[in-house]
Amino acid sequence: QVQLVESGGGLVQAGGSRRLSCVASGTMVSINVMGWYRQAPGKQRELVATMTKSGIIVYGDSVKGRFTISRDKVRNMVTLQMNSLQVEDTAVYYCKGGPFYGRDLWGNGTLVTVSS
Repeated sequence: QVQLVESGGGLVQAGGSRRLSCVASGTMVSINVMGWYRQAPGKQRELVATMTKSGIIVYGDSVKGRFTISRDKVRNMVTLQMNSLQVEDTAVYYCKGGPFYGRDLWGNGTLVTVSS
């Protein structure tokens, strides 16, 4: 069974940094697009950053210049380095990968809480 497993969430002070990781387990198939979305309380899920195998990166407007996405294509791993965190970055961060045999994969999410 293929799963996306996130790690790295937790509590961090405003202005601090945090690094999230996500790895696809249960498959040797290289996933084309991997990335991160987030959902804050009472808000819709939004794009944080995605990266293709070929290196094309898309960032959400609210994180440009602060967050950096990177990938290990061989291990189907994606990381998100978050710097200059703001209280508004508080959310559950979800890893997404796909397409994988015609569907998208989602992790269970990891909570990042930024305190003032």
